[in-house]
Amino acid sequence: MQFDNSSPIWVQLVGEFSRRIVTGEWAAGEKMPGVRELAADLGVNPNTAQRALAELERLELCRSERATGRFVTQDEERIDEVRADLATDAADAFIRRVRGLGMAHDKARTLLDHRWDTHEHTTTDEHDGGA
Repeated sequence: MQFDNSSPIWVQLVGEFSRRIVTGEWAAGEKMPGVRELAADLGVNPNTAQRALAELERLELCRSERATGRFVTQDEERIDEVRADLATDAADAFIRRVRGLGMAHDKARTLLDHRWDTHEHTTTDEHDGGA
């Protein structure tokens, strides 16, 4: 994962961890990797990973169980809400970009429809830097 200067790293981690949950990389009810493992894999301080995980708990995307670890929520409705939020953010970013290019709504819709049908399915957004 590449970090940028647009927001604190822990906030970017919340986004990454949320993406892993909504895409099923971390399945509902599944035990999540530990803080130290996540920190080592992502090259961040364990305190930073801990802060992001605490925020996931606040967002009700995971829960901690004493002595057994953290688990992804089993609340599919909550996961769908977060998926919709992330999709809305992506749609808003797309709209900002195409408007900035001076593209008309009908042309943008045609482009999106064409790309939707021909684009390879992917669960990450690394190809465009996450925007």
